[in-house]
Amino acid sequence: MPPRKFKKTTKTSKASKAKKNPLFEKRPRSFRVGGDIQPVRDLTRFVRWPKYILLQRQKRVLLQRLKVPPALNQFSQAIDRNQATTLLKLLRKYQPETKQKKRERRLEAAKLKAENKQPADTKAPIALKYGLNNVTSLIEDKKARLVVIATDVDPIETIVWLPQLCRKQDVPFCFIRGKARLGKLVGKKTASVVALSGSRKEDQAEFDNLVKTFKAQFNENATLRREWGGGLLGHKSQQAKEAKERAIKAEQIKKAAL
Repeated sequence: MPPRKFKKTTKTSKASKAKKNPLFEKRPRSFRVGGDIQPVRDLTRFVRWPKYILLQRQKRVLLQRLKVPPALNQFSQAIDRNQATTLLKLLRKYQPETKQKKRERRLEAAKLKAENKQPADTKAPIALKYGLNNVTSLIEDKKARLVVIATDVDPIETIVWLPQLCRKQDVPFCFIRGKARLGKLVGKKTASVVALSGSRKEDQAEFDNLVKTFKAQFNENATLRREWGGGLLGHKSQQAKEAKERAIKAEQIKKAAL
């Protein structure tokens, strides 16, 4: 059988006219594995979140919808960022002494006593007190000069009565966001409340200024004890409410025009 002959195909006139620009190279993207990085997309709605995150979000929405009594609502009125920075900077100077420092202080006092010398100061330095029972005792005895309470304590029932006790005993207090921040000051993971029973001479002016501010902001603030929280409507409910108000207003205008 004789071999088949194939006709030579020539390029079309249209293809021959198209010229490539050497300045712009074609770079097709490939989104396969190991290829180009895909564009940023908001996939929040498609993420399967862990159950604890869902519960946190549901609890947050629920607390916004429900009416919160003043005793609980006051925990949402924490000090601002500048006040928190100043307060934490001061409290960092009064961190409790470690076991090693305590041992060194006692050994030094024992050596001076053995040499029949009077030690300069054998007492423990002024430091932060933590632990709910310990701080409560200091407040009841009016030894605490400043009490700092965390706002994210759970369950809140363990600490909800503490602000009222501070007001009754005339002990200045304040709320701060983050129990982990207080825990870091005293060498723990978290701390619900910390108290300071005094200050050094070099920090006296700053300490008195903070005490005065917090006393006016929390102890003597009457609206803080009476203001209810929560009761916020969702986005759809707010729109429905606004539409209803607009309809009532339009009806009143129509009646007035007749």
